[in-house]
Amino acid sequence: MASLTNNQAKFDLEQQSSTITTLEVETKDFDYSKRSQWLRAAVLGANDGLVSTASLMMGVGAVKQDIKAMILTGFAGLVAGACSMAIGEFVSVYSQLDIEVAQMKREKERGRGVGDGEEKESLPNPLQAAAASALAFSIGAMVPLLAAFFISDYKVRLGVVVAAVSFALVVFGWFGAVLGKAPIFRSILRVLIGGWVAMSITFGLTKLIGTSGL
Repeated sequence: MASLTNNQAKFDLEQQSSTITTLEVETKDFDYSKRSQWLRAAVLGANDGLVSTASLMMGVGAVKQDIKAMILTGFAGLVAGACSMAIGEFVSVYSQLDIEVAQMKREKERGRGVGDGEEKESLPNPLQAAAASALAFSIGAMVPLLAAFFISDYKVRLGVVVAAVSFALVVFGWFGAVLGKAPIFRSILRVLIGGWVAMSITFGLTKLIGTSGL
């Protein structure tokens, strides 16, 4: 009888240990998933800042060789883009927050709500999301600005901007592929070609309009 009791106790302990281990693994997986989502969003935001600011600078560079005009255009693109990203993210996440709060109220009314502390931790933070989005965009936008800042020669400046942006696109493409567990070469190639296409179209169309006398 004592042996049966000991075996049952041992079985219960093993079952509890297995349950705790499973919960720990699930928690780690959830934390990693949450972090990877934030990192992917940050990479995408930085990539947007990089490509849009570089394209603006290349567009102005197509018709104006003045370094001041190019830098001011890039800076204006950085500020406008960061504000736009922050506002868009704030509105989007705030809408998500309203939906989740309403859902939690319904769950409480049905008696299935969780603790207040857990609820607050699970809720999205609109201000945090807006700040992260603006920061990521600004980091990406700084690459072409810094590349062009100290180079007075027009052709060299354009070449350095394209080279710096291309290198940053490769880094962002690689990082995004690692986070998303996607094929690295294809991911880098997509991001790189996309950035080149955006800069080429902006440069070409601005050059065309600028030389047509419109």
